Order: sequence, then structure tokens, then C-alpha cells
Amino acid sequence: MNLFGSEDETPDVIDPVRFALSLTVNGGDEDLKSAIENASRLYQGKDQPVSGDLGLAVTARDDRDRILAALYENARYGGTVEVTIAGTNLDNLPPDPVFADGVAVPVSIVVDAGPVFRLGTVRFEGDIANRNPATYGLPEGGEAGSAVILKAAERLLADLKEEGRPLAEITQRTVVADHATNTVDVTIVAKGGSIADVGDVSVKGTESVDAGFVADYSRLNAGKPYSPEDIRRAAERLRQLGVFSSVTIKEATQLAPNGTIPMTIQVSEGKMRYFGVGAQVSTTDGVGLQGYWGHRNLFGRAESLRIEGSVNRIGETKELDKLDYSTALLFSKPGAFGPASTFTASVKASLLDPDAYKATIFSGAAGATFELSDRDTASGGADLTYATITDAFGKRNYLTASVPLEYVRDTRTDKLNPTDGYRISVNARPSYEIEAGTIFSSFETSAAGYYSIDAENKFVLAGKIAAGTLVGGSGLADIPADRRFYLGGGGSVRGYAYQEISPRRADGAITGGRSYVSGSVEGRIAVTETIGVVPFADFGTVSAGSTPDFSELRVGAGVGLRYATPFGPIRLDVAVPLNPYPGGTSYGIYAGIGQSF
Repeated sequence: MNLFGSEDETPDVIDPVRFALSLTVNGGDEDLKSAIENASRLYQGKDQPVSGDLGLAVTARDDRDRILAALYENARYGGTVEVTIAGTNLDNLPPDPVFADGVAVPVSIVVDAGPVFRLGTVRFEGDIANRNPATYGLPEGGEAGSAVILKAAERLLADLKEEGRPLAEITQRTVVADHATNTVDVTIVAKGGSIADVGDVSVKGTESVDAGFVADYSRLNAGKPYSPEDIRRAAERLRQLGVFSSVTIKEATQLAPNGTIPMTIQVSEGKMRYFGVGAQVSTTDGVGLQGYWGHRNLFGRAESLRIEGSVNRIGETKELDKLDYSTALLFSKPGAFGPASTFTASVKASLLDPDAYKATIFSGAAGATFELSDRDTASGGADLTYATITDAFGKRNYLTASVPLEYVRDTRTDKLNPTDGYRISVNARPSYEIEAGTIFSSFETSAAGYYSIDAENKFVLAGKIAAGTLVGGSGLADIPADRRFYLGGGGSVRGYAYQEISPRRADGAITGGRSYVSGSVEGRIAVTETIGVVPFADFGTVSAGSTPDFSELRVGAGVGLRYATPFGPIRLDVAVPLNPYPGGTSYGIYAGIGQSF
């Protein structure tokens, strides 16, 4: 993706030879023709020269093989591909051909697609002899494309390995086409090998990271049953540490004398120190700027230290003392209480001046997160916050101790651009405000789900609903303003300003509430490979009581654009409030990275 400057010019081609291509496909449909065109390098580069006369001949030979492979993938085993260059059949060209200079060399590719073949007899032999071919997509009379057959063999091998057989292999894969009946007979033979446990796990490639920590954190424990899924998860787990640029886990080619399978974790360390900047923009919330510096391997076991700061609401106000400022020091130690745990600690300071209140906040926190499974995590900790807050109830100091607790279940396969699965979170935060001796607690839950209507994920339905309640305290003023509930802005109900949705006093002052319910529905439509359109609707209500009464339900709706990048979609949303507040915002524009939820 080129954000600044012009695109790089096409590199110079040594001894450029231009050609004029004629590609003819006899038989088949448009899908087959498209597959052949995509397979042909000459067709894809028909407007660019190749390097030398020999380069043209080599590319043409490669094209013939690639087009034949495309025919086989589409079950056209009787198809033929004839290629001529300058009127000479490709097979009759000399080893070092010379073509006329100064003119585009004529190249002709004629493809006769031939009939579609179906599956005839399908046999599984060896250690897979008792398996049903139809289970693996190879029913008699079914689709006979080469990709289908290869996929079936891959699934067979994967199933054998999932049984704990690390040395399983496909020993024979035979495909015989009968041109008289237009059928294909398939024979697949596999050797399962012995069931084995994980043996010794060695680590290679570490420099500043402790190798023993890598082995422990992978959770590939000796004596544990062999599982390809465990290996995949171990590699992903190590990548998420952020200290490695690459992670590969290799299995030995034979069992150890004790019958176990040794493994080697091969890593390459990345840069340990990093820094960066970020920004977001919204017509309702202004511009936000962030900067950070971090170290990914502070003490040699992937401990992370990060210093960050931000300034927000730039443009929403011209007064510097009314901007939002924050800074934080964050520390994380993976594997602190075992491989499935992470210890975190932080110190934060903020100067906040949203419409609802003005606050100076200092906080310190420590806690731990435990992976209960690959989908489930639980976390708990403690924090202490001192705040001076001026809001609708006046100016007041708060010293609050809290015990945040959270459980999350996340089945999404892609966190930045999910197309399937769901995420559910439940959290509680019992708190004690020391200055006034007030006990209160907040409870929140949210659920987001994703469903792709088509196999290519071109139309994805996404929905989210969340709710929260505050209990305790004799009055709303007993609870710090930053702990009360508000809605509005790019992260909740779009079209409304940040924290605009809230109970209000008679004079219009925003007070925050004790309960809320919010939700969103989106239709994520892929227009091209990189561009998407997202119509959406959001709703939310915040109530003064601990139970939502829905008397002030607010709804926003709009449409967004998405631009796909390797690091997630770039998001641009435009929304309007369907029932705005008198004198409130009339529209909102939001930009960021990643889907809205």
C-alpha cells in the first residue's frame, strides 16, 4: 500500500522482448476461461516485455504446464494445450531460439478444454483402508478435479496425525483417467506409523531470550500426546510474545529410542526496542494523537515495558487546558505464574475534560490473566485510584480501591477483521471509595457475533450487545464520575458525541448513569478485494437507576467504508443520530484501524 509519493517505476528488463499474445479457449465456461487466464503468466503480463528470446520460450513452456494444471484442477483431464511462437510449435524450437527484432513476437496459445471427468473407483489402502472416501469429498461419480483429490489426501494425513501419529505419510497417490468413460480412478495409500508422545523439546536461534523460557511457554511438554493442533497453537503462542520475527516448530524424522517424537523450536529474534505514533479523527470527538516507546524483552523472558502518552479532543476545543491528556507506564511478564499466565502492572495519570466532567486522575494497578483454554481467559487484580473531579455535583476528591475481575470467551479466528465466531465478556469491579467510606460495584457484560453468508466472506453480518449496572452508594455523587456510565462516540453509539448519551439534570448538565444497554448491527459487504461497504445501526440508553428503563433510547445509523490492509481494515464511518438531543450533534465521522467491534 503506497500512502506517500509515487509508485515505483517498473524495473528495467534486460534485453526486453515484446510479444503479441493470442489465447483461445475452446470449450468450457467463463469460470474455466478465467482460471486459464489467471494461470498464464504471458496473459497476466501481456503488456510487459520478457527478458530475451530464450526468456519468452521458457515462459511459454511454463505457461503450458500451468494451463494443464488449471485444466486438471477443473477435471478436464482430456484437455490439450498447443503453444506456437512466431509460427513454430513450442516443441520444435531450437534450444536457444532467436526471433525477429523490432516487432512484437506473435505467440499463440490454443486450449481445447475437453470433457469434464467424474470420479470412478476410489480406493483407500494401507492404514486408511477402513475409511469412507465420501467423507473426504471423493464419492463415486463426484467431482474429480485434481485440487479435490489433493485436498482429500491432505485431510487423510491430517486425521492420521491428529490420532497422535507423527510419522504418518501418504505413500502413494495414483490418478488414472479413462478417456473412454470420462472417469478418473483414484488410489491413495497411507502409512500411519506408531502413536507417540512428545519427546525432548530443544530451542534454536535464541540470543537474548532465555531458551528454557521459550520451551516452557510453548507448552509442548515431554510426555504429552503428540498433536498437530498443539504444535500450531504453540507456534502462535510464541509469535504473540512479540520478540520473534519468525517461529518454526520442526518434528524429528524418526522416533527416539524411548518411542517419543523429539521436536525443535527454531526462532529468529526481532528488534526488542520499538517506538511509534498513532492518530484517530472524529467530527464529534476531535483529533487524538498517541506516542509510545517500548522494550519487548526487558529481562530476557519476554517481559514487556511500554511508556505511552496521548492528547485527545484536539479541534473540539481551542483551550489547551480543556484537552484530554494521559500518560502511562505498562509492564507485562508472560509466564509469571506458569506458562498459561501473564502478570501485568501499570501506573497511569490523566487530565480529562469531556463534556460530562473535569478530572485529574492518578492510578496504579496490578493483576494477572490466566488462559483457561485456547478460547477462555480469566483475569483478576487490584487497583488504587486518586481523582479530583468537578462535575454536575460540584468538586470532590475520591480515593478508590477496586478489584477488577473478568472472564472472556473468544472463538474468533481473526481479531481485527472477524468473519466467524463470537466474543463474550463478563466483568465485575467491586470497589471501596475510602474518602467517604462508600462501597459500590459495577457489573458489565457484552457479546459480539459474526456470521458469513457466503464461503468467500464477501457478506458478513456482525452484531453486538452490551449492558452494565452500578450498585451501591447512597447517591450518584458518591461514585466517581469516570466510573459512571455514558454512551456516544465512535466506540458505542455513532452519530452522537463522546459521552453525550447520559441522564441529565433539569439544567441540562450531564450526570452519567447507573445502568446502560447498547447494541450494534452491521452488514460488512466486500465490493472488491480491498474495498468494503458497511451499513450499520447503533442504539443505546443510559439510565439513572441500576436497572435500564429505556425511556431515553437513542439510535444512530450510517454507512462506512473499509480498506483492507495486511494489518487490518482502515475504517471510515459516517453516522447521524436518528433522535438527536436539542442542540446536540447532528452527524459524526469516525476513522480508525480495525472493524468497529
